[in-house]
Amino acid sequence: MLERDKRQVEPVQGGNLNALLGTGSRVTGKLVFEGPALIEGQIDGEITAQDSLTIGESALVNARITGTSIVIHGRVTGDVTARKRLEIRASAKLSGRISTPTLVIHEGGVFEGQCAMGGVEGQHADKDKDRKVALFPKEERPTEFPAIKS
Repeated sequence: MLERDKRQVEPVQGGNLNALLGTGSRVTGKLVFEGPALIEGQIDGEITAQDSLTIGESALVNARITGTSIVIHGRVTGDVTARKRLEIRASAKLSGRISTPTLVIHEGGVFEGQCAMGGVEGQHADKDKDRKVALFPKEERPTEFPAIKS
């Protein structure tokens, strides 16, 4: 691995890099990474990462991306699902729908699309999210609502 790539990835993922798709590489189809990965090339299709995934500055990605922690430095078009965290760095441009419990957009980073931050697991369980119940102690209950029997 090039020293330049190693320096870029280590602070983000805190350690080893299992896969590198370098500049000049082009992949069409489905990619699956089990460990930390760095993409600097061009991808069209689908990317699944069980660990952390970094999209480098030279990357051009047109794909549906799913991962645990995702950091984007390059250009991405497509839906992105990060189970823990999504970070859009200053050099990044992301167009699409994102779903993550934690979103960080650095100054200069561009995001165009829709964002859902209720947590990836929570979104599927939130079918009844519009039905909310608030219970107040009897003395604090609003008078304009019917009494709630306790």
